Amino acid sequence: MEEKQQRYNPAEIEPRWQQRWDADPNLYAAEPAGSGKPKYYVLEMLPYPSGKLHMGHVRNYSIGDALARFMWMRGYNVLHPMGWDSFGLPAENAALKNNTPPREWTLSNIAEMRKQMKRMGLSYDWEREVTTCLPDYYKWNQWFFLRMFEKDLAYKKSSKLNWCPQCATVLANEQVIDGRCWRHEDQIVELREMDQWFFRITRYADQLLEGLDSMPGWPEKVRTMQRNWIGRSDGTLVDFAVEGHDCPITVFTTRVDTIFGATSVQVAPEHAAAKTFAAEDAELAKKIEELLAQQQAARETGDIGNIEKHGYPTGRFAVNPYNGERVPIWIGNYILADYGTGAIMSVPAHDERDFEFATKYDLPIRRVLAPNVDMAEQPELPYTAEDDAVLIDSGEFTGEAALEAQQKMAKHAETHGFGKATVTWRLKDWGVSRQRYWGTPIPVVYCEKDGIVAVPDDQLPVLLPDNIEITQQGGSPLGKVAEFVHTTCPKCGGPARRETDTMDTFVDSSWYFYRYTDAKNDGMPFDSATTNYWFPIDQYIGGVEHAILHLIYSRYWTKVMRDLGLIDNDEPATRLFTQGMVIKNGAKMSKSKGNVVSPDDMIAQYGADATRMYALFAAPPDRDLEWQEEGVAGISRFLSRVYRLTTKYAPGIAAIEDTAGNQALTPAGLKLLRKLHQTIAKISQNFSGRWTFNTCIAAVMELVNAIVDAEPAMDSGEVSTATQKEVFTALVLLLAPFAPFLSAELWEVLGHSGVVFRHAWPEADEELAKEDELEIPVQINGKLANVVKVPAGSSEDVIKETALADEKVAARIAGKTVVKIIYVPNKLLNIVVK
Repeated sequence: MEEKQQRYNPAEIEPRWQQRWDADPNLYAAEPAGSGKPKYYVLEMLPYPSGKLHMGHVRNYSIGDALARFMWMRGYNVLHPMGWDSFGLPAENAALKNNTPPREWTLSNIAEMRKQMKRMGLSYDWEREVTTCLPDYYKWNQWFFLRMFEKDLAYKKSSKLNWCPQCATVLANEQVIDGRCWRHEDQIVELREMDQWFFRITRYADQLLEGLDSMPGWPEKVRTMQRNWIGRSDGTLVDFAVEGHDCPITVFTTRVDTIFGATSVQVAPEHAAAKTFAAEDAELAKKIEELLAQQQAARETGDIGNIEKHGYPTGRFAVNPYNGERVPIWIGNYILADYGTGAIMSVPAHDERDFEFATKYDLPIRRVLAPNVDMAEQPELPYTAEDDAVLIDSGEFTGEAALEAQQKMAKHAETHGFGKATVTWRLKDWGVSRQRYWGTPIPVVYCEKDGIVAVPDDQLPVLLPDNIEITQQGGSPLGKVAEFVHTTCPKCGGPARRETDTMDTFVDSSWYFYRYTDAKNDGMPFDSATTNYWFPIDQYIGGVEHAILHLIYSRYWTKVMRDLGLIDNDEPATRLFTQGMVIKNGAKMSKSKGNVVSPDDMIAQYGADATRMYALFAAPPDRDLEWQEEGVAGISRFLSRVYRLTTKYAPGIAAIEDTAGNQALTPAGLKLLRKLHQTIAKISQNFSGRWTFNTCIAAVMELVNAIVDAEPAMDSGEVSTATQKEVFTALVLLLAPFAPFLSAELWEVLGHSGVVFRHAWPEADEELAKEDELEIPVQINGKLANVVKVPAGSSEDVIKETALADEKVAARIAGKTVVKIIYVPNKLLNIVVK
């Protein structure tokens, strides 16, 4: 066969195919619910339109794209959309820096990134595109806000909140990482007292926690992070009366069984009792300021949990309601006002932190727990056991097991009116007010007569004004736009003032994936029947850094929408996959480190297929990937080999019909088909299991090596054209999820019609995949002696006999006694000798 001297040229092939794909708007469109096919909703987290894709995007989107194409080929009705999380502070920063309006900057970036995504060959249904900064989307943010307001899930209150000076806005608790802003890693977050809007996420705390147990498709790491953040604590509220004051100090404790060992009560520097005492004692007020300064310093280091513990006695006393004992009240710098009740009872004998504090300040340490077995000596303090402990020196509760005592003592407190059993949560309500311009306006007005009044649905959306001056000074920029601020009250018709804060941008990303299912609906956020067909998402893909922010908020939003009757599902996604980072020179790619690799540069030099395939090949998708440009070059060379081989044999293959008859298989042909069907089986299993796409691509490479080895046999006719057609057709199909441009090109070169990734995925023939022979490593005392070949299906006895008769093995065991032979079926045989 004469070889065509054609060179693989992705710079010519890929744009040509992209132009053809762009001309068909239905190419990646999902089918209606009545298609009869099983549905599959695969989704990568939508990006912020910063202007350029980075390699983290390339990796994330390549994973989702490979899966979408595979599922189409498996006969599924696939939904694979994309959109833009396009509100946010960077647009305002760009407006300040470049004097470009945020809307113009954002939409320009979207156009550029959409172009990049198409150049990568990503299989998105652009007819479903969602852009969260456009009124047709944020109108529904406002609609949801009003529904939550009606259900008392949205409310306003004054609270001490996290403030980022660089962002010039409030941050939710989840957006503060180690005391610093999630956007500005060098910016220490301050605390400010402000009026803010909140979503009552705590109402769903139980459901958010319990739901994690029914989500096996989510990584355990993510579920653990969410469990810890939600932070359920079962315990008891106990009121300690304060001598000389009417208001008690209420403490929350998970170990009420140890309360007879309490030797002090400690409160946060900002606790109401501390403020009362400070007003009565100027010296104490100074000490409290010192403790507050220490707290702030610890926040600035991001290590408030490990603050060096300091305290100061107030000179006041509280009364333990269980035994009437007077205990001193201290102010502690390690007690936080917004954690629990901001006050604790200190039981140094049975709590490590309390023990450390009591030892430092020489406070009494009283043992009230002991093991429930006889011991010659009491255990070392602090003794914190719970399951195997009993109460001692605890009045009427002495002798009770600790766990049973907790229930009885909580009931005792409730019966006598000084406490009750309760549950506390680390999770706090979601503060959603932001003092910024580029976000969703909050749809309420303030009327002197009627107070807070919701904007009626028929007046939505409340539009963001254009041509606004952004200074990041003096509160929300919207407050300076008179025509926006001044309005009329929908209730009484009198003058009113609009809310000038905008919503947290995590509101936008909490429900966007529902809008994809019905993106053009202008009468509702979406049609419930359509959305219920697609949900939950079958596979969601994104970074683990979103475990606490986006992924908790979206779970909350899903439950709210369910309770509003809009959807049937309890959770947004059945399966979650968190991909690893792309790093270079040992560090995450970033402009500040100077180690950013441009996808555009890689595509220009090597092509989109090679760039995508390398992102999938260089490491398992859940591990970090160390970027090496020579690796992309290697993938490009591999694709060139595939192109050369396929175009070489394509004329003969294209000339025969699919029904060309089953030609007799020669040994060379059988060997090649065996490798093909082994490869099909391996890749199919990988897509259905752990997604080790790197091993999938490696398997295709091994198949191509086998084809190269078979070239002489194919050239001589020993491998029939029919066999060649089966092998090359399947090879192109196997490549289709990973290298869509080259696969489309070679599909036509081979004479096939239709869209390659709409063709059925090849099925592995189990009989053809079976080896005629097995290679069994033979070890002697655990060290490899030789590898023996036996017919496939040989019995254990035959394999042992073959191994013992092998020349090298026999020489190694000569003169020794065989103690036993251990056989791992089809894997290895180990001969133990002495």
